[in-house]
Amino acid sequence: MPATISVILTTYNRPDALAAALRGLAAQDDRGFELVIADDGSTGETADLIREASDNFPVPIHHVWHADQGFRAAAITNRAIAASSGEYLLLMDGDCIPRPCFIRWHRRLAQPGWMVGGTRILMNEEFTRTVLKEELPVHAWKRTQWIMPRVRGWTNRMLPMLFSLPDGRWRCRRPRDWKSLRTFCMAVWRDDLLQVNGFDEGYTGWGSQDSDLIIRLMHAGVRIKSGRHSSPVLHLWHPERSRDRAQTNKDELEEVLKGHRIRAREGISDH
Repeated sequence: MPATISVILTTYNRPDALAAALRGLAAQDDRGFELVIADDGSTGETADLIREASDNFPVPIHHVWHADQGFRAAAITNRAIAASSGEYLLLMDGDCIPRPCFIRWHRRLAQPGWMVGGTRILMNEEFTRTVLKEELPVHAWKRTQWIMPRVRGWTNRMLPMLFSLPDGRWRCRRPRDWKSLRTFCMAVWRDDLLQVNGFDEGYTGWGSQDSDLIIRLMHAGVRIKSGRHSSPVLHLWHPERSRDRAQTNKDELEEVLKGHRIRAREGISDH
């Protein structure tokens, strides 16, 4: 199991969602981690929230920021990774709320040579607004409390909440299923990320950056392990982002799929 863990939490101008994610991370029953917030150019409201949260947060928080020049999640995540110290990294989006067992489960599933894909429960717009407005502690809800939101259609499922499954060989049955992973919740060893030079900052705008990283990790020999039925994150609803660059990015991804390139063109080494 990893001795040190860094959570890399990406955010942009959504302090209410970030506050909910921080409440979940503050409630972890395994506090052997540091938190690095990768801020893609948010205004001072986000910085004020992080500063206030840092005063009483149970683990160290580091705030890594760059100026807002459009969607540059790859670049700011690389900066945050460079600023982190953990040998095992948990990549998360700032609109995902972890439950108290999140760190514990990822520590348990960590395995050299493997990256772990997390799962999520999607919350609809109405439920998200209620959770954020009333600051509901959904990260700490018991299983039975999720029955009503599911019955009312406020979430897309609840089965992952009902039971957990142990680690085992069954989690490694689809080692090349790259479409099953997304960086809203993904765990990877630091050395493996450095080997591929992190996210490729050649991608601009929304789309394909996470898949590109996963495929290059696979080219480098890292395999995919399932995190299903362990500790799903609660994914807050958000409006769809601009997809102006989506097709261009997808075309670049196809080239990576066809080839054998491992290293990002612009990546962690530039920071």
